[in-house]
Amino acid sequence: MTIKYKSVKEFKEMISQKEISNKEIIQEVFNLIDDNKGLNAFITLNEENSIKKAEYFDNNPSELSLAGIPIAQKDLFCTKGLRTTCGSNILNNFVPPYTATVIENLENAGCISVGKTNMDEFAMGSSNETSFFGNVHNPWGENLVPGGSSGGAAAAVAAGIVPAASGTDTGGSIRQPASLCGITGIKPTYGRISRWGMIAFASSLDQAGPMARTAEDCAILLNEMCSHDEKDTTSLDETVPNFQENLNKPLKGKKIGIVKDLDLSNLDNDVVEVFENSLKEFQSLGADLVDISLPNLALSVPTYYVVAPAECSSNLSRFDGVKFGRRSEHTKDLEELYVNTRSEGFGDEVKRRILIGSYVLSAGYYDAYYKKAQQVRRLIKNDFENAFSNVDVIMTPTTRGPAFEIGSKGNDPIQMYLEDLFTISANLAGLPALSLPNGFIDNKPIGLQIIGNFLDESSILNFAHMYQSETNWHMHTPEGIK
Repeated sequence: MTIKYKSVKEFKEMISQKEISNKEIIQEVFNLIDDNKGLNAFITLNEENSIKKAEYFDNNPSELSLAGIPIAQKDLFCTKGLRTTCGSNILNNFVPPYTATVIENLENAGCISVGKTNMDEFAMGSSNETSFFGNVHNPWGENLVPGGSSGGAAAAVAAGIVPAASGTDTGGSIRQPASLCGITGIKPTYGRISRWGMIAFASSLDQAGPMARTAEDCAILLNEMCSHDEKDTTSLDETVPNFQENLNKPLKGKKIGIVKDLDLSNLDNDVVEVFENSLKEFQSLGADLVDISLPNLALSVPTYYVVAPAECSSNLSRFDGVKFGRRSEHTKDLEELYVNTRSEGFGDEVKRRILIGSYVLSAGYYDAYYKKAQQVRRLIKNDFENAFSNVDVIMTPTTRGPAFEIGSKGNDPIQMYLEDLFTISANLAGLPALSLPNGFIDNKPIGLQIIGNFLDESSILNFAHMYQSETNWHMHTPEGIK
C-alpha cells in the first residue's frame, strides 16, 4: 500500500484499521526521502530512532491521538540528541541537550519525527536560498524555489514524503511556502504554541505552526501543538479549543473582509483572477463580502524590516563561539574569536540583518527607527481590531505570484523582502492566519490567505475546510524531482 500523498486523517485510519504496520510506514517514508534527494528537503535524518518507535507502536497498540504518524520537523526546533543547525554553518555541529516544547507535545501525542527539514538560515529568507546546506527545490519544478523560510517542510509535504511538518512563521514563513508548494499551512495567534526550544529570530514575531495537505489536518495537529508553557513567558494561558469541532459549520451569513486599501493593480492579472474566483466560491457557500479599511497596511513591510532585524541582532549575539556551536580556529584573542567565528559561521543575509538591526538600535537612531516602528506596529494592530468589529475573517492573496526561479531575486534584497507583502501584517498584529491552495498559474500552485481575529483559529480553519470541501486544488500533486 502506498503512503504517498496520504493525509494525516488517512494515516490515522490506515493505522487504526491495521491496513499497514507502523514500521512499514516509516520504512516507506525513508524510501521516499531517498527517492526525492533532489529536493534537498532534509538536513538531518532520524531513521534509527523512528524505526524503533514504529516497532514499539506495532508491539504496543496506542490510544494516542497521533500514534505512528510520521512528521518532519523544521531544523530550528531543538531536538535532544539530534543535530539542530538552523540552516547555518555556525550551528553545523550543535546537538541540543533538550527538546522544544512543541516537538515534545507532538511526540507525546505519538508523532514520529523522521528528520529535520532544510530552511533559510536562521529563518531569514523567502526562498530557501540562504541555507548553508544549499537550495531546497520546489516539487512543482526543478528550478523553482519552494518559498521560505520553511521551504524544506513545505517541499516534503508537497512531494508526499510526509503527511505533515512543523514550520515557523516570523513574517510569512509558513504561509508563503505553503502557497508556492500547493499545501495548507497555519500560523496561530502569537503565544498559542510555546516558543521554548525554538531558536529565536525575532522573539515578538516568531510563531510555530503546522503544514499539511488540508485544513482538517492542520486542525488535528494544532490540537496537540498548542499548550500553555511556564518556560515561555510569551505563552498564552488560554484554554485550547478543539479545533476540529467547528470545521463543518455553515458559512451562511459569515462576513469576509476585503481590504479596499490593498492595491492589487500591481499584481499579475492571473493572481487577481484566481483570488476573485475564490471569493465567488465563498459567496456560493453563503458568505458575504464586506469592504474594510486597513489604512496602515502599506507600512507593514518597512515596519517589519526595522523590528525583525533589531530583534535578530539581539538574539544572534549569543552565537560567539564560546558556549556552543562553531568556533573559529584562526584566533589570537577574544575579539578575534568573536569576529572570525561570526564571519565564518553566518551567511550574507544573516549578516545583513544583524547590521541593520544593530544600526536601528544604536544610540541616536533608536527613537527615529525602532521606537517609531513599534508605534506604527500598534497602529496596524488597531486597524485590525477595528476591522474585526465588522467581519469574521479577512482574505487576501498569500503571495504576489507563484513560485519564481532559483537565483532570479537573490541579488535584490528589496524584491525578496516584498515577497512577504501580504503576510507580514498578521505577525505584526499577532493574529492567526492561514494559506490554502486556491488555483494555478502557469501550472504552478498559488494560495489564498485567511486572517482571523485574536485567538480565533477555529474560524479560519472553518472557512478553509468548507472551501476545500467544495474544491480540489489541495488534492493536486506534482510529479516530483528525482
